[in-house]
Amino acid sequence: MDQYGDIEHALVAKREELTVRLDRIKKNLTAGRSADSQEQAQELENVEVVDALGNEARIELSRIAKALDQIKHGTYGTCVDCFEQIPMARLHAYPFADRCIRCATAEEQRRKR
Repeated sequence: MDQYGDIEHALVAKREELTVRLDRIKKNLTAGRSADSQEQAQELENVEVVDALGNEARIELSRIAKALDQIKHGTYGTCVDCFEQIPMARLHAYPFADRCIRCATAEEQRRKR
């Protein structure tokens, strides 16, 4: 297996886990509603929370797809700004990283301004 094989395996496993979670969220969102108005209010609050969790899962799935595509095309692990190799420790900690720490920090500072 290549140098990113273990990361690729972890990303695929996470993608499968998130896909199952999203399916459960969709089922929850389409479930029937209670006739009681107080219960309906609580259900609506729950739907908002579940929907937010679904949005987070979709964002993470998008990041996973991008990382897997980069692995497939041999561009994974290279900083999109300085084109230096991203350290393996960073990729293991944050497998969606497309910037080295230095460039990610600089980007974050630019966004704060």
